[in-house]
Amino acid sequence: MERKDEELIKTLIGQDADLKQFYEEHLTLERQLNELNKRGHLTPEQEVERKQLQKTKLAGMDRIMKILDRHRGPDATA
Repeated sequence: MERKDEELIKTLIGQDADLKQFYEEHLTLERQLNELNKRGHLTPEQEVERKQLQKTKLAGMDRIMKILDRHRGPDATA
């Protein structure tokens, strides 16, 4: 995530409940992924969990970006 996006999130998080929810979920998933990635070897179950966390995090990031685009308006460039 780019710095300008993070700054916009911090500005809007108190005004947009969906953005707050998705961003908090994003941070939680990021922490979980970091914990799994610290391990030297993952079991097959942990590898499946890691892949699912990555997919969920990516879907959440898509939702966050749509919300940010909506707040930026039609003249904003991505």
